Amino acid sequence: MQPEFEERQPDWRDSVQRFEVMLKNQEHEFFDLDTYEHIVEHYIGEGNWERALQACEYGLEHFPHSLELLLDKAHLLAQKQRYEESLALLERASLFHPHDLDVLFMQGGIYNMMGDYEQSVEVYEEMLRYIEDGDKDDVLFQIGQAYQNSGKYDEAIKYYKSSLEINLDNESALYELAFCLEIMGQLEDSIDYYNELIDRDPYSYNAWYNLGIVYSKLGRYEESLHAYDYATVIKEDFSSAYFNMANAYMNLDRFAEANTNYLRTLQYESPTADLHCHIGASFEKIKDFGKALEHYRDALKLDKEWDEAWYGVAVCLAVEDKWVEALNCIRKAIKINEFIADYWLLVGDLEYKIGNVFSSMEAFEKAADLEPDFEDVWLKWSLALFDQSDFKKAFDVIQEGLDTIPDSAAMYYRAVAYLLHGGEYKEALLHLEIALTLDYNAHEQLYVFFPDLEKQKALFKLIEQHRK
Repeated sequence: MQPEFEERQPDWRDSVQRFEVMLKNQEHEFFDLDTYEHIVEHYIGEGNWERALQACEYGLEHFPHSLELLLDKAHLLAQKQRYEESLALLERASLFHPHDLDVLFMQGGIYNMMGDYEQSVEVYEEMLRYIEDGDKDDVLFQIGQAYQNSGKYDEAIKYYKSSLEINLDNESALYELAFCLEIMGQLEDSIDYYNELIDRDPYSYNAWYNLGIVYSKLGRYEESLHAYDYATVIKEDFSSAYFNMANAYMNLDRFAEANTNYLRTLQYESPTADLHCHIGASFEKIKDFGKALEHYRDALKLDKEWDEAWYGVAVCLAVEDKWVEALNCIRKAIKINEFIADYWLLVGDLEYKIGNVFSSMEAFEKAADLEPDFEDVWLKWSLALFDQSDFKKAFDVIQEGLDTIPDSAAMYYRAVAYLLHGGEYKEALLHLEIALTLDYNAHEQLYVFFPDLEKQKALFKLIEQHRK
């Protein structure tokens, strides 16, 4: 029976070809309304707005009252930012089809796109008069969008919640609600609201998932894991929940579990460059650099312009002491995005290992300019200078870093090491006092800079005096 049914289906491709020939030869051929609608749909599906608009115009010449063609043309004009023309067309449609919900819905959307949020809300409010209570969720959501776009987040929150009262599975409303709550600093207060939603419907995986997001944003990762876990129990193939669960595990330094959940995400959703990079990063954390490299390369197969993947490849190659290859890769990342301090920091490391000291210093300086409160930049930059026995410059760099990060114990200890090696004992003691006050237990890192046992003993005595 199935083949017989398929044979009876109209061949819209043939109609599209006939329409193309008609345009090319500047002829006139009759198509019925259904055919015009499918021709327009075909072009919209291809993203060919101009040809879709032409098909609408030809169709409206023959069927000027067609709601479908009027809506399609209005939509296409709006896509081309010809808003006034689009609204005029919808006004015409409303004469033929008074109070039509599709016409009103599109009018509200176009006013929103134009930035006329007050008019958008007015149109949507009018729509609510003609809709049954149980079907109002999408319109309430759109009103929330208009208020959100105008910066009236409290009003937006109210309408998103009203939308969710009707349809708890409105994922967009849940997502935008969380965004507005965060903007308004109401995340903590929203926990009770999400728990109320869960009490209403304990099997709402979206409610559990969004509760998990709130906990994650508040840094309460253990509680977020609990919520994400419930979401995946209810919906086993909930890839976003596995992904966010993995992120929470990463934040808790539970890298093996993070890796497991990133891989689980891959089971349930199509691979992306971003997902492969997250998987690669989790393999890095468990020291499986071979697997990490595989996933970073998989990311690049999907998107050659994914700078994070080039960075990941560079890190893995650097671990294997393939410094020149790593440098080539990190340079590709920088070519795509030159504003990431981590990238320049890696360039500094690699250039120094290769022996290009001047290029290394330039890269460290660039990293510091981009992210002055990035502790590792100052530590590695100053260490390279220390390695060159330029103790004064090493101290100057670390001091510049301390001006930005005055509570960094690691940087104070580093300053002590550089000052002692430079013979600046009095200033070294002042810095040591501050370092010990900030983090006494971190003082052992000083001994690395003084391998001589006698010097270590002298340091130990100074440190013990501070304890007394």
